[in-house]
Amino acid sequence: MKKDNDTRAVIYCRVSDPKQVREGHGLESQESRCREYAAHKHYEVVETFHEEGVTGALIDRPRMRDMLAFLRQHRHQTRHIVIIDDISRLARGLEAHIQLRTAIGEAGGKLESPSIEFGEDSDSMLVENLLAAVSQHQREKNAEQVMNRMRARVLNGYWLFYPVVGYRFEDVKGHGKMIVPDEPNASSVRQALEGFASGRFASITEVKRFLESIPSFPRYRTGEVHHQFIREMLERPLYAGYISIPRWNIHLHPGKHEPLITFDTWRKIQDRLSEKPVAPVRSDIHADFPLRGFVTCSCCNQPMTAAWSKGRSARYPYYFCNTRGCPEKRRSVRKEHLEREFSVLLRNLRPTRELFMAAERILRDLWDARLAGAKEIVKTARAEVARIEHKTGLIMERLLQTDSPALIAAYEDQVQKLEVRKAELKARAQTHTQPQRGFEQTFRTACGFLANPCVLWDSGNLEDRRLVLKLAFGSRLAFDRKTGFRTAIPTLPFKALAAIRNADYDLVEPKGVEPSTSRVRF
Repeated sequence: MKKDNDTRAVIYCRVSDPKQVREGHGLESQESRCREYAAHKHYEVVETFHEEGVTGALIDRPRMRDMLAFLRQHRHQTRHIVIIDDISRLARGLEAHIQLRTAIGEAGGKLESPSIEFGEDSDSMLVENLLAAVSQHQREKNAEQVMNRMRARVLNGYWLFYPVVGYRFEDVKGHGKMIVPDEPNASSVRQALEGFASGRFASITEVKRFLESIPSFPRYRTGEVHHQFIREMLERPLYAGYISIPRWNIHLHPGKHEPLITFDTWRKIQDRLSEKPVAPVRSDIHADFPLRGFVTCSCCNQPMTAAWSKGRSARYPYYFCNTRGCPEKRRSVRKEHLEREFSVLLRNLRPTRELFMAAERILRDLWDARLAGAKEIVKTARAEVARIEHKTGLIMERLLQTDSPALIAAYEDQVQKLEVRKAELKARAQTHTQPQRGFEQTFRTACGFLANPCVLWDSGNLEDRRLVLKLAFGSRLAFDRKTGFRTAIPTLPFKALAAIRNADYDLVEPKGVEPSTSRVRF
């Protein structure tokens, strides 16, 4: 057969999976088959266009644009044959196939393939359109199957998407690839979440500053951790061991990964997020003046400020009121005097050893009583879960029977609320089954602070000192230049210690007409 050198061809190959590109399969085999077809037809292949990682549903593709530009540039020389391995390599949609085939024809190209003969008669066009429709169906079916498998994997308790900060993917025996805590970020995230839930961090801004103080924590190119990122982190139930994907109608589904916080902690975070926003921490709080903003002027009840005052030979620190119209405005108090008075006030909160031991015995009794009632709590919670599951089933039956959009939305909202309640009850049952830590480990830090809050204050660390102010006092402290601090309002733990001291249970016998119970013998 005589070779026709006037017939030139270009090859177009496409793969949609980037994995095929990395492994070197797909594009090479398509090109080899197209070159074999061109050799059989005695076509001269002048150019090859590889489309990598682009879905067949798209019409606008980089290499497709290049090929069409090439055809238009050389259309005055000769008509080029465009060879594709299969009809699905051109497009995986009927509309996209028709538009691309038309564009190739208008650019001066003719479509050919070793798998199908493209004709212009009605029968050939019918077969071509049917094959394009089948290709579209296969693409949609594949996407549907992948989505169903992904959803089923999530319902089995596994996170599939890119791991959030604090987790990483790892192959776990018996589970396959699943997320596991990623240290040290996991510990940083746990501290941030628990700190916000407990009130240690009063606002998202304080959480932001805490995370930015950790060198290993990921951040944006600007060196910041954005507010939106932190809010999304606080809202994620994934950290509590639950998976929520609203677009798949999955809400608070129990996951099999290790949670960083408890579900109760996550619920406290959501409650705090729904409250009125707290003003961010003052930017002028400095280690030199830890009481700035917390101590108020006794005259106008406004927070006192502080500054360094320049003397003849040195600089001196002072606290003072700067409120317009206040009689005490600009009348300063030496830093040493005010903070010494505060240290005395803080030391007065320290309970005696006997009082502290009595409080510890009360806490231990309450701990034992709670453990004794844990079984009943678990039993009640499980019964409530069963009732909720039954009610959810009834609502789902009604949902399937209605066509009203308003009723469907109402039923879905009710189901979602029931799912949240069920997750709360399951978490409560799991928490009361067995304590995660013993009494000593649970109350060790708290008891240490109650026994002597001055230790944390004397550490000199600004964060520790600000924490003491939040934990020891229920409101700001009013200070008078002449008389010192006014009556301070302690927080509940110190109030309870004061109540025990005032009751003096060990020394005072109960009074009454009947014999005292302490003298009764059985």
